[in-house]
Amino acid sequence: MLTGRNLKKQLSHPNFLTMFRIAAAPGIVILLLFPITRLSTFFAALLFSAAAITDYLDGYFARTRGLISNFGKAMDPLADKLLVSCSLIMLVSLNWIPAWIVCIIIGRELAVTGLRGIIVEGGEDVSASSLGKYKTGFQIAAIIPLLLHFQYFGINLHAIGCFFLWGALILTIWSGADYFIRFRKFFYT
Repeated sequence: MLTGRNLKKQLSHPNFLTMFRIAAAPGIVILLLFPITRLSTFFAALLFSAAAITDYLDGYFARTRGLISNFGKAMDPLADKLLVSCSLIMLVSLNWIPAWIVCIIIGRELAVTGLRGIIVEGGEDVSASSLGKYKTGFQIAAIIPLLLHFQYFGINLHAIGCFFLWGALILTIWSGADYFIRFRKFFYT
């Protein structure tokens, strides 16, 4: 029987939060497929923001409640990449950001994900570095105002998003290079 307490427990389980991020990605795509209005971009940004918050919460709940699982270890970083990649691709499809920047960001994510798979097989820790966390923070800080796109209260949200996107690009390249340099010993194994 599903009680209020059980429902709250299930909704705050780290794996549920990870699955929410995975489900949010196509939701954002759908919201941006229809004629673009302030309402559709607002709801896309709201959905992205809620999903981005779960990225912090699922890790917090997993660590503090002892709920670290193999599913979470594998799916959490993939959920993040899916959410960010889908959002950036839709922003490119709307001609709101340059495609080449998105190619570099997604290319880095795929390359690091492949390297992480090799590192795990080697028995090493693949936890995100502080550079990787800053990169994610800048990506989130860029995507939210870019999804909102329109001016609100005279504030050019698109310009703010582009500022953070450039920061995200720099941190993406830097953290990716750092990852490959730190784990270069796996290139020849």
